[in-house]
Amino acid sequence: MKSQDTPFEGGPMDGRVLPVLTGMTGHPPKTYRIPVPDPDGGPPTVLVYRREPRTGPRLGFARWKYVHDPEGGPRSRPRWPWSKPGGGGGAAPGGKPDATHG
Repeated sequence: MKSQDTPFEGGPMDGRVLPVLTGMTGHPPKTYRIPVPDPDGGPPTVLVYRREPRTGPRLGFARWKYVHDPEGGPRSRPRWPWSKPGGGGGAAPGGKPDATHG
């Protein structure tokens, strides 16, 4: 597997560059979760970073960067062209059953 040195911005990982495994498309994952163990033995804290395009000159460096997401919202679901923007889905694009079929 290939990896790509990717910079992290914000949160405890600010300023660090870590090798992140890339997928079949050559892109790192959209969300990067880092579990941090609790020193008292409790459940680990999970740091959530979201992938964003990197701006400015790259000089052969990563095209992406990870930005800290302090809220760590739910994972995004695939956005299909026939789905409604508010979620849900499963209905035909018009939202009504086809009246021509019987």
